[in-house]
Amino acid sequence: MKQRTPVYITILVILTILFIVYYMFVQDSSFMSSPYFWGTVVIAVILSMIHSAIGDLIENDQFKKLTAEGKTEYLAVKQKPYFKGLYESAFKKQSVTEEKDILIDHGFDGIMELDNQLPKWWLGLFWFGVAYCVVYMISYWTTDFAHQGPEYDREYIAQTASIDEYMKNTPPPTIENAAFSPDNIAAGEEVFKTNCVSCHSDGGKGGIGPNLTDNNWINQPEKTLFKNVFHVVENGSPNNPAMQAFGKNGVLTGFDIQNVAAYVYHINQEQSPITPAQGGAAPQGTTANWEK
Repeated sequence: MKQRTPVYITILVILTILFIVYYMFVQDSSFMSSPYFWGTVVIAVILSMIHSAIGDLIENDQFKKLTAEGKTEYLAVKQKPYFKGLYESAFKKQSVTEEKDILIDHGFDGIMELDNQLPKWWLGLFWFGVAYCVVYMISYWTTDFAHQGPEYDREYIAQTASIDEYMKNTPPPTIENAAFSPDNIAAGEEVFKTNCVSCHSDGGKGGIGPNLTDNNWINQPEKTLFKNVFHVVENGSPNNPAMQAFGKNGVLTGFDIQNVAAYVYHINQEQSPITPAQGGAAPQGTTANWEK
């Protein structure tokens, strides 16, 4: 008679499998608060205990049929800790006598073969992998689990909703609290392409409007470049009606203006200017001495 797996090990294995299966089909941990999940857990635990009790009855019946020597041997195995038995079955080497019992009656070049059983840990991992593969494939075919497209769509919707919630609950920047951030440059470039490129051309090199990459500016109402761009985009230019007040007219929000001001600061202060020889517009206005 072999040592049986303790019921608590069986319960832990079943609970792990239940968690994996529920997670694959539900695809998040919300099932942890579901009464269906916990109902399944209770049923699984009860069935495991019933199975263990039936196993005890069968084990007792078989024990009565053993010889005195067999009973002594089984009791010795029974007293050994379960995990110690697992370790020994996986790594303990056979004695010379045990090797003779499992020696296969053929050899080659003086090398003999032992009829060893596969380690229990290896068999356990193998069958667990098989069961996991079956559950994985079923969930893949019948649900959206592991499908990148639906997963991306869900995350995109959730991210968009969180951004909308943030924008709704966060007051837009004003010229008093707006600040330059490299994180806003990419978004500012998109705002620039939508609203500004028709006059200031690609990269801000100028065309109908002045070159934004050089150090000459027509309007200089603020002391810093970033705040100056914010002010002009929000209020427009008193020298050129074509430069409308995007902020006051409601075309751009405070977030948009902060972003596009970051982009203009970037192309003016962090990149080389686009000169007339490179296709840029000639300087207009006066030289600016911006505070850092």
